[in-house]
Amino acid sequence: MDFGFTEEQLALRDLARRIFVERTTPEALRDLELRGETVDHELWRALASSELLGLALPAEHGGGGLGFLELCLLLEEAGRAAAPVPLLPALVLGAAPIGRFGSAEQQRRLLPALISGEQVLTAALVDDGPPVRAEADGHGFRLDGVRECVPALALAARVLVPAQLQGKTAIFVIDPRQAGARISAQVPTNSEPLGRLELAGVRVARSDVLGDPETGAATLQWMLEHAQVGLCALALGAAEHALELTAKYATERRQFDRPIGTFQAVSQRAADAYVDVETMRLTLWRAAWLLSEGRPASAEVAVAKYWAAEAGHRAVNAAQHVHGGIGFDRDYPLHRHFLWERQIEFTLGSANRQLARLGALIAAARD
Repeated sequence: MDFGFTEEQLALRDLARRIFVERTTPEALRDLELRGETVDHELWRALASSELLGLALPAEHGGGGLGFLELCLLLEEAGRAAAPVPLLPALVLGAAPIGRFGSAEQQRRLLPALISGEQVLTAALVDDGPPVRAEADGHGFRLDGVRECVPALALAARVLVPAQLQGKTAIFVIDPRQAGARISAQVPTNSEPLGRLELAGVRVARSDVLGDPETGAATLQWMLEHAQVGLCALALGAAEHALELTAKYATERRQFDRPIGTFQAVSQRAADAYVDVETMRLTLWRAAWLLSEGRPASAEVAVAKYWAAEAGHRAVNAAQHVHGGIGFDRDYPLHRHFLWERQIEFTLGSANRQLARLGALIAAARD
């Protein structure tokens, strides 16, 4: 297994980094926050015009025809920049399953508008409450239930909702503004736009079922694993840039006529954070490569998400500790990466939940 990137992948990464560096300066992000906005629509349009939104989608619909590794490179760069755009929900949670499992009609109807930046897709994967229930109703289905913490819900034209249908899992493509659906805003740690989706007798046509309900559980597992690895890519970028900010600060901040980075306690803390970031990198790309090859990766995904949560937590805490009070100054960029990392830590399974999942996988393998 070679973790080296191709020239095409490196060029894609460099393009994404250049866009984010130019458009997500600390001043630009601070201005956006002061206006009370959580999404940079101009940045979203810039990504669309650079053909990055469709990089991993089928070429016949205007996409780039690349794969999940390239998508993770884009997400890593978004994490480095703490970019306020819905890349994970739109590209991984929404578009990727439609590109993989959707009918030709669903792909024609939904993917081109996303690739051009005209609309956003998402999915309701957080399952902390009772499942959404679906019942056959004439020529379609009727859905009832609630889903919490749906990313970019208020922006989304369609949301993928897993539901229980006759004892099986089915994935439904729902317009969150149709009759019977209700959206309410939720504000997380990192202020990204989340929403609560309430479904009360929402009618869905048979043509809006994603894939085959007989294999809906496998489709949902595919969605969850790709979403978790996408989160790991964001976490890696955020932790990596937090460490870079810390290294720069430790060489410039002086105490007792010496850079604080020359003090053993500071250098050891930074070294431990570096090891944590490299562990995040290794486990992320191992899981992403397996998924990109269509291989089983349940254990590797759990390992990657564990390290994204545990090591990411340690890395950004070390960064804050070395910075001292300035790390919490909202005019200084570090606080955004800290908040992103904390949000990602608990999204779709904390470190402890990943350990429990790994334990269950090991126990099942022994039976």
